Amino acid sequence: MSAADPAGQRLLVVVDPVARRVDGESVRIARDVLCAGSMAKICLPESPEEVARAVGRRGRRRTVVIGDDRALLRVVALLHRQRELAAAPLAWVPVGSLPSVSVARVLGVPLGAVAAARAVLDGVERRFGLLADDSDGIVLGGLWVPASEAGRRCAAVRGVPGAAVSARSALALLTRTGPRRGPRPGARLRVEADGVLLATGDRPVGRVAVSAPAGGGLAEVIVHPRAGHHPVRAAARTITVSGPDFRYRADNRVRGPVRARTWTALGEGWRLTVPRA
Repeated sequence: MSAADPAGQRLLVVVDPVARRVDGESVRIARDVLCAGSMAKICLPESPEEVARAVGRRGRRRTVVIGDDRALLRVVALLHRQRELAAAPLAWVPVGSLPSVSVARVLGVPLGAVAAARAVLDGVERRFGLLADDSDGIVLGGLWVPASEAGRRCAAVRGVPGAAVSARSALALLTRTGPRRGPRPGARLRVEADGVLLATGDRPVGRVAVSAPAGGGLAEVIVHPRAGHHPVRAAARTITVSGPDFRYRADNRVRGPVRARTWTALGEGWRLTVPRA
């Protein structure tokens, strides 16, 4: 649905409290642009519970999130748990500094308040893939195991403003060569992709990178051995990583520790308004 459709101009604008504290001026600018070009209802929640209530009462309004990656992920995860995500149109005005808005660069959402707000009003809807895990969590961009400072730095620079980054390009940035902190000595990970073992757990694994699904609906998996072996690549619908307690970084957030986690690729699992090409 294009934002030119009158139905698309009825907006529920959810302004994250962190965004209001860290960059009130960008929030004000975004609100002014959105209110000037639409029938916008502004919501200023102070807690996740208030966000849930506002989104639950959105009716036929398109939900617009003003805030950083975590603010967007909170709304996407909420709709995913309610099994409403695929049918719920969303838009986003990123507010915050890198790396707190690094997911925006992967999705092709402008980082400036004016450009992002105008894209909400004049852009086009695009469907994106995501990864859903076995604890009802979601990943929009990509993840790597184990979590590392090198991975955080890659997330901060991946993509280019105003253009979506392909899954392969984003994954290349996540897995570029350079110093990294791997698993603790002796740690071993078992990696399975659609029933095929990519790592058996009998030798240390340097890292595992998984991209959210792109055009084909499959996630790309890259397993980097610790040393002396070439990376193993696969495209899969379901990926399971298991082993000694490990943490992983997903959408610039460290999660875990867990002993096993399974992710399922959902092609075209959610809808986001982005700038016209």
